[in-house]
Amino acid sequence: MKSRIYIIASILFLLASCKTSQIQEPPEVYSYNSDSVGTRLSIEFTKGKEFNHPLLAFWVEDEKGNFVQTLYVSKSIGKGVFEHGKAGAGVWTPGSIMRPAALPYWSHRRGIINQAGFYLPDEQNPIEDAYTGATPQGNFVLNTRIENPELKRFSVFMEINQTWDWNEFWTNNKYPDDAEYKTSCQPALVYKADIDTDSSVKTYELKVLGHSHYSGKTGEIFTDLSSMTTALNIAKSIKLELR
Repeated sequence: MKSRIYIIASILFLLASCKTSQIQEPPEVYSYNSDSVGTRLSIEFTKGKEFNHPLLAFWVEDEKGNFVQTLYVSKSIGKGVFEHGKAGAGVWTPGSIMRPAALPYWSHRRGIINQAGFYLPDEQNPIEDAYTGATPQGNFVLNTRIENPELKRFSVFMEINQTWDWNEFWTNNKYPDDAEYKTSCQPALVYKADIDTDSSVKTYELKVLGHSHYSGKTGEIFTDLSSMTTALNIAKSIKLELR
């Protein structure tokens, strides 16, 4: 009798655990660039099972593929300063660091070279506070606006990269002499959605377009994703709604 009760209790516990694990955590809501007068965008990011402190950027390009503006970029990249940038006396402190392999497609599309010769913001020329902030730690909604009110057709991009996600193709000794590669592991992934504000469609989904250069040396994008594994599960979905 006791064993039967124990079995029933175990089943009920497992069912309850499964139900709990299916509950979606509510997203954090962030607002950037609220003073602009262009189209309002609401981007909902749902994390995948491999999400673990990635770096990311959102930006806009026009119909011809010209860079228009950054919507959001992780603060450490946008300011050129990482919280764990220096190690001294056993304590990590903020420090200036260049990570060209982190978000190379965004940085090359932006097209601004810093004094060190990298396509990156730095302490001398950082991204403005209106477009940068701490990387969200889970699901989030990004509310933002486009600066140009006349821009009606455009593309919204997201680039995302996560360190220490080696796999059988992108191994830690694949490019032993390339220090920047080792800060990226699997290259950054780029997602895209084409937007037409005159259309009746108001909800879009950003789809994966390809991956960036493995060490950030170029602004190329590579559409062959056969070597990518866990990186494809950092994001579960990225949905965009016109407001």
